[in-house]
Formats: sequence, C-alpha cells, structure tokens
Amino acid sequence: MNILSIQSHVAYGHVGNASAVFPMQRLGVEVWPIHTVQFSNHTGYGAWKGRVFEGGMIDEVMEGIAERGVLPSCDGVLSGYMGSADIGHAILSAVERVRAANPKAVYCCDPVIGDVGRGVFVRPGIPEFMREQAVPAADIVTPNQFEVELLTDIQIRTIADAHRAVEALRDAGPKVVLVTSLVTEETPEDAIDLMAADGQGAWRVRTPKLDVSVNGAGDAIAALFFVHHLREQSAAAALAKAAASIYGLLKRTKEAGSREILTVAAQDEFVTPSHQFTPEPI
Repeated sequence: MNILSIQSHVAYGHVGNASAVFPMQRLGVEVWPIHTVQFSNHTGYGAWKGRVFEGGMIDEVMEGIAERGVLPSCDGVLSGYMGSADIGHAILSAVERVRAANPKAVYCCDPVIGDVGRGVFVRPGIPEFMREQAVPAADIVTPNQFEVELLTDIQIRTIADAHRAVEALRDAGPKVVLVTSLVTEETPEDAIDLMAADGQGAWRVRTPKLDVSVNGAGDAIAALFFVHHLREQSAAAALAKAAASIYGLLKRTKEAGSREILTVAAQDEFVTPSHQFTPEPI
C-alpha cells in the first residue's frame, strides 16, 4: 500500500507528518510525505522557528513524483494542517492528479481548524476552505468535535446531535466520518468517546479519559484510521483498531510524563495494542 501524506512537519517532537508517517510505516505502508511547513517544533510551545511553504512547492514535489511514473500505484492521499489556502489548493490539485492516475484512490482529509479550549488556531480563510472545498472533495474526514460543530453549525450535546452533524458532513461529500473526540451528555466524566459512521451505520468506542495533554494525537489517529479503513473497508473495524492504538500510545505517554507523544518508544501499540475496545452501534 502506498499513501501520499501532505501535512506539516516538525524536526523536534511529533505532530503532522512527524506524527502520522511512522505509524503508517509501522503498519507496513509505504508513505510518500510532502511537508506543508517545516518547523523546529510544534506551536504549542509558544515559540518555534521555520517557515510555511508555498503551494508552488507542493506542486513542484508532486510533479517530481509524477515523473517517476508511480501515481497509478498510489492508494490514497492523507492531508492535515494546511497552513494557507494556497497550500490547500495545491493539496486538492495533488488529489486530482492521483485520482486521474488511479480512480480507486481514496482521499482522507483531517480538517485541522481548532479544538475545544483553544478555539480556531489556523490562518484566516482556512475554515472556509475546509468547509467549501476540502471536505466536499474528501472520501473520509477525521475532525474532532470542535471541528464538526464548526463545519456543520450544529452544536453537539447529545448522541442524536452527533448523528445529525455527522450525517450533515456525509451529505457534503465524504462517505466516511471519524469524530476523533466526542463528549456528550451521555459521556461519563471519566471517559472519552470516538465515533465513526459510514453507509452501514454509526459506531461509538468509549475509552477511559487520560489526564494527558499532548499535540499530534489527532494526526496519528487520522493516519491509523485511514490505513485500517483502506484494509478493512469498515468504519467500525477501523474505529476499533485506531482507538486501541491511540489509547495505548497516550497511556504510555502519560505514564512516562512526556511532553511529546511517544511515537517511537510506544510503537508496538500500532501493531499489537495493549488494550482492545469493542465498537458499539449507536
């Protein structure tokens, strides 16, 4: 399996491609990473060095890959933090090139916009670009609850609200939706829910809540879910496997007291998770 992953990258720590590429490789996937930014570290530290690349650079790297004659063997495209609408257009152009070479290729968009507590943290124009262009072009989307609510204008308080919001996203274009973090009135205080939906139904996985605050977990679970869905062709199965891996990864990170997720040290969690969760139809 070959996946083109277009998102941000950091030299120190694990967010964007630095969080998504290795888990996919550990699952036996050949990954072709293109970086939309090159930073020293993630912005959660409050200070960083580096730069956001222009869309033209994405186009240039894509042209070089195309010249190798390998695009027909590309099974999917994964995108995350875009940096600018200019980069967003370059990503969608890359998706079009891959689909032209392989009509069966799947596009998974992690519509990175913001999060509960932080609000919107992307540049102006990105939320509108996600809503109007990126999400409708995607086959799979992996937003968190904040992003679902922003993209659909539906506030989620109950599972019924979550159903309406997810179906609104599916009506916009994507066949499959993963909500990477979900808290409703039904969610116990010591738990966190994840939800996935496709044409066959909707499922929830409930995991214990971990008192850990790290960046990059969303990038990792989007990548894991994408790979498992490509293989299993089932939102429920992909949800169970991705949730198990990300829970194990975060649990190991919490136990170590690490500021960065232990992507390398806890890599066995990607292949043989130490915890298992059963998806519940909802």
